[in-house]
Amino acid sequence: MTNSSTDDGLRIVVPDDAPAAVAGSAQEAKLQVLGGLQTYDSLASTPDLLLERIRDADVAICIRNSSQFTDDVLSQCSRLKHIAVFGIGVDMVDLEACKRLGITVTNIPGYSAPAVAECALTLALSVSRKVRQNDLLIREGDWARAPVGQLYGKTLGIIGAGPIGKRMAELGLAVGMNVMGWTFHPDLEWGKRTGVTWASIEDVMSAADVVSIHVRLSDQSRGLVDAAKLALMKPSAILVNTARGAIVDEDALVSALDAGRIAGAGLDVFVTEPLPAGHAFTKLDNVVLSPHVAASTPETDYAGLEMVVDNIRNVASGSPTNVVA
Repeated sequence: MTNSSTDDGLRIVVPDDAPAAVAGSAQEAKLQVLGGLQTYDSLASTPDLLLERIRDADVAICIRNSSQFTDDVLSQCSRLKHIAVFGIGVDMVDLEACKRLGITVTNIPGYSAPAVAECALTLALSVSRKVRQNDLLIREGDWARAPVGQLYGKTLGIIGAGPIGKRMAELGLAVGMNVMGWTFHPDLEWGKRTGVTWASIEDVMSAADVVSIHVRLSDQSRGLVDAAKLALMKPSAILVNTARGAIVDEDALVSALDAGRIAGAGLDVFVTEPLPAGHAFTKLDNVVLSPHVAASTPETDYAGLEMVVDNIRNVASGSPTNVVA
């Protein structure tokens, strides 16, 4: 735990700076100027621990989505006026409770779009090209002869077309893929300009050779990709998820992968994180796993923390930016 205290200004607490994002960053000093800054170098792994850390805070910076800002926790934080989420998704915050309690919630939309889209494309290519399997063969002294896949000329289906989904579409087009998409609020002008065609989610799941998920987790999207939608996919198709694990029915996905009803999956996110040892995904040869690091680049960390600092400064000055609730 690190502290910087001032007699004036905001009490800013980072309850879950593990691994360190704020501590040692270029933005740490900027936050110290805004008020007393307290950072904890471990996860707020239980509601009681989170409450203990933020009870006297004016501002809480949420770094990890394992911190659950529930109604019960928030109701006991009488000073808390602002939760600044270091990320896009705010599913770890009870937004209705925040509205009732007068707590402003901000996020940092678009900051990680290039990095997350690159990760999604990397996962798609890794599964298609059988990078994991062939790497293991060589390490074991063997040599692969079976052909691998290519994405050029194939169809990419994007589920969700915010900044990340749009960037993924651009990368797919650059590779030479045809791109179609479904989203809650389609940008018709952008689709026309880029050549991305809009379709129903069922049509996207049916037609795409790679389905890449980019919606945020909400009541509308939780379990969106269920067994019925997975059953629509081609046996040769690949599913990529760099959004949130709970958007996909994991049991249904394991079943589809194990039975060969789809060719493979590239996953950076899971319902339970870290992924438990011995999870069914770890036993499947046609899955490439990544530990929720799609947005974890020095460039995105810097840009995202700059936005967090700006959000805190702007909320405190009465001109809030990037308000979610």
